[in-house]
Amino acid sequence: MSIWLHLEALSFGIAALAYLIGTVPFGLLLTRAAGAGDIRKIGSGNIGATNVLRTGRRGLAAGTLLLDGAKGALAVGLAGFAAGVVWMPLAAICVVVGHCFPVWLRFRGGKGVATGLGALLALDWRMGVACCTIWLAVFAVTRISSASALAAFAAAPLLAGALTPPYWFVAPLVIAALVWWRHSANIARLLSGTEPRFGRSK
Repeated sequence: MSIWLHLEALSFGIAALAYLIGTVPFGLLLTRAAGAGDIRKIGSGNIGATNVLRTGRRGLAAGTLLLDGAKGALAVGLAGFAAGVVWMPLAAICVVVGHCFPVWLRFRGGKGVATGLGALLALDWRMGVACCTIWLAVFAVTRISSASALAAFAAAPLLAGALTPPYWFVAPLVIAALVWWRHSANIARLLSGTEPRFGRSK
């Protein structure tokens, strides 16, 4: 019985820490610190790097992208270091959930792309690099950020099945489903041909 209680406490602690790491809204913090205003009142209102780019501050967008990715990798890395690799998939899911639904922002966060890619890189660098490569390749052809993200995360479960331990398949699948769900409005615009390309206003 004590073993099960220990495992439950450990899993709760890892999930909670990963979630809290994910809730740090770097896009909002960076834009405010730079005097660019409240990112939630600009463009799509999203706190992610793509919307930060709409401020015209490429440095802020790059910083948001890197820091959001880093927090995904940090949460997964900490779980592996503190409790073992078996707990890394749980941390990967929870850090993305934290980014998408931060308690500090009334659960209105980002779409999970950069944080998800960072988490996938920490889970298995080969899977993460492959997903990033797919993102870059699709973006080079379409110049559409959302299409790039959807393609990259659609491939993630397939890559996980080929490259990672069997039980790790669940984390990329859940993250991919969450990212796709958060992009539901983008998907509708992609289907109607109205999704903006890079460099055009939304």
